[in-house]
Amino acid sequence: MEILRKILLPVLFPISLIYGLVVYIRNRLYDNHIFLKPAEFKIPLITIGNITVGGTGKTPHTEFLIDTLKTQFKIATLSRGYKRKSKGFVLASIESTTAEIGDEPRQIKQKFPEIIVAVDSNRARGISMLLEKYPDLDVILLDDAFQHRHVKANMSILLIDYSKPLYKDFILPFGNLREQSSEMRRANIIIITKTPKSLKPIDRRIVFTDLKAFPFQDVYFTTFDYGDLVPVFMNEIKNRSITESKDFSVLLVTGIANPKPLQDYLQSFLSEQVKLIKFPDHHQFNTSDIEQIKNKFDEINASKKIIITTEKDAMRLQNFSNIADNLKESWYYIPIKVVFQNNDTDEFNKKIIDYVRKNKTHSFLYTGKN
Repeated sequence: MEILRKILLPVLFPISLIYGLVVYIRNRLYDNHIFLKPAEFKIPLITIGNITVGGTGKTPHTEFLIDTLKTQFKIATLSRGYKRKSKGFVLASIESTTAEIGDEPRQIKQKFPEIIVAVDSNRARGISMLLEKYPDLDVILLDDAFQHRHVKANMSILLIDYSKPLYKDFILPFGNLREQSSEMRRANIIIITKTPKSLKPIDRRIVFTDLKAFPFQDVYFTTFDYGDLVPVFMNEIKNRSITESKDFSVLLVTGIANPKPLQDYLQSFLSEQVKLIKFPDHHQFNTSDIEQIKNKFDEINASKKIIITTEKDAMRLQNFSNIADNLKESWYYIPIKVVFQNNDTDEFNKKIIDYVRKNKTHSFLYTGKN
């Protein structure tokens, strides 16, 4: 990839400069309310997002926030529903498919059926619809909305992948940044995600120094914990521990931005080499893909073998009803959860809960008029 980028440097770099200028002007217009003014709502809004292309762990961190808030407040999540086939505002139900609401909102609704989940590419309209239907809402979580300036949120959480620091990147298409790294100043909280569990204090200080966070910004480091394997299709099959599967041959099937951390994690437990079929992020699986997976699985000459995928991919795979039973019973997904390092969980939770408690109200669209 780096070699290709260097070859295309004369083409990509000028485009990045032009794109960067457009993004910079847009942000300054929003900052100064010149032609562009974000909608304001009299309800706590929390954005969770990034300014880089690729996965930083938005969904697991959104789920962490839900776990933190759900017992004390009435909450809703709103996202655009990436790659869904529906249009406009859609309120999720437990029966909603990925085609209707997207894989990440479906995952959240399946995991937290008691909370309100909605999708709308127009965030302001989506918030208005939620408040109209649920005037007693306490807080709305806006998934993947950091770079969307159409709505003003007074609590913004910026996620940065530990292995992809902003200060070493460049704006699209030459780099992976959606906007300039300096725009991180809009964040109230910065979370360095996918941090190595063995991170030394000196390395933590180096990251903090290089980040150049502002005094008003709180910086946290998180990592992921992997759970037991869960059947993708057959609920009657019990979960299984990955340690119990160390003698199994594993076919890893992913449609996420970066499967390497998961592949490395699985390999650390397994005696056999993990075989990988990698699809693009948010890949919409089709019958040809299922056939490819089946053929690859059949090629594995072992009496004990399983297929492992991610929880997000499982949401899309469950759309298929015509998969052979022998394949279904061998197919598992591995859930992940966020873990804060340095014993920062309580501090982070308190900041979020205090913000919602101090600002919650059951009210209407704020127009700026008394």
